[in-house]
Amino acid sequence: MQLKINDIVFEWIPYIQFYEVKETNKNSFATTYSAIWREGPIDNIYKYKYRRNPNKNVFLKQLHNSHNLTQFVINEAKKYSTNSSSFLVIYGISQNPDTKDYILVQNKLINFNNYITGSEKIDNAIQEIQLKILKYDDLIFEWVPYSQFDKIKKIGKGGFATIYSAIWRDGPLYLESQGENYKRDSFKEVALKCLENSQNHINELLKEVKAYSTKPTHSSILKVYGISQEPCTKNYIIILHYAAGGSFDHWVNINENYKNFNWKKKIQALLYIASGLRELHDEQIVHRDLHTRNILFNNPSIKPYIKIYISDMGLCGEVGNLDKTKFYGVIPYVAPEVLRGKLYTKAADIYSFGMIMYFVATERQPFDNRAHDCCLTLDIYNGIRPEINEKAIPRCYINLMKNCWDSNPKNRPDATVLSRALSSISINNLYKAEIEEAEKHRILHLSSSKVDRQVNTHPQAIYTSRLLNPFTENLPKYIDDNSECLDCAILDE
Repeated sequence: MQLKINDIVFEWIPYIQFYEVKETNKNSFATTYSAIWREGPIDNIYKYKYRRNPNKNVFLKQLHNSHNLTQFVINEAKKYSTNSSSFLVIYGISQNPDTKDYILVQNKLINFNNYITGSEKIDNAIQEIQLKILKYDDLIFEWVPYSQFDKIKKIGKGGFATIYSAIWRDGPLYLESQGENYKRDSFKEVALKCLENSQNHINELLKEVKAYSTKPTHSSILKVYGISQEPCTKNYIIILHYAAGGSFDHWVNINENYKNFNWKKKIQALLYIASGLRELHDEQIVHRDLHTRNILFNNPSIKPYIKIYISDMGLCGEVGNLDKTKFYGVIPYVAPEVLRGKLYTKAADIYSFGMIMYFVATERQPFDNRAHDCCLTLDIYNGIRPEINEKAIPRCYINLMKNCWDSNPKNRPDATVLSRALSSISINNLYKAEIEEAEKHRILHLSSSKVDRQVNTHPQAIYTSRLLNPFTENLPKYIDDNSECLDCAILDE
């Protein structure tokens, strides 16, 4: 690797080089120490000129049981920067002569968890997330006592959790620009996601926590600040960024946002969602419950630039490591192969995105005029899709939407291709006339579209996540027998 100016020379450091070694923290993943490095790191200050910075204060991150995991240690080391201007810098690797565990030698270590939660798993998870902070502006994930929250107000309830807004008195930690001092963003409004019976499902809680983002600005995944616990019920709480605009389907109808939700802003919104989906898929995570109520808007009204987050990571899981016995969701947003019992994949998330595209284009939920029952699941598997008014939607948009909800998962674009296609629709002059024509149609039919949304929704059209096994468990039989489901047959008589 060629060094650049301000790069640090990455090197093997004999353990004997360290003195005044003091343990600072320990969990199941690593033990951390403060120490002084006698010779100190080599800095590439000027081109071809190097010097050591002796008696350097460093932090040692000793990776447990790593003596036989050389590649794992190398991969851990690659997560850090060797540029001296970066927040977390790695100087090299050492080895404990007694345990033979490998040690990452760093410039600093983040340790803000001063509370004992009563759960070793949660303590370890908080430390693990803190140890992965790599940049100055990364959020500091922490344990927050419940007594820190004021003005707690219930704002929503789903199938698995109750959501509250609250004021966090101390507020989250942030680092002053490129400095060493941390301050708090006091009296911060946050969202509290209280997970029912979570004290008995800590693994599921931590899986969800780790799927949220600790990136402060650019991420389209909802930001997470930490964990707390309700003292009476003992239910754990995930502390999240408060998205004041609420869910997508709510946002469209408040402040008459639908009037100003033009085609330029529609594409902009989808680009944010596609970006968030790409973030998840790049980490080999699938969402598994992507629909409009899990898409949140930062502001209640339309701003020059819309900021949107993907939320509700409770059903997220690693690709290839998912439970097939039970699955949850909203029927119109679930891919046909998943309804059939196949494993959930990235392509299934893309199918859900196609249904979000339908909502964005029409401002109506897919299949809102039908009961969400076994008849609908069978129709979806057989290729039935929501009806499209082709005069109201740009042709380029329709083509991309249909690709996303193609019955064959292999024909669907991946998240990267999807983002590029949306960017092309947004800026390419080839599509300008189509978009302008669709915008004229939208403006002409503003009043009628709002009335249609309010009047024609079927009472059994359900857009909150629920257990879907009762609607799909007999689907293979109906498909294999080429027969109708019983409910459909009764309705046809």
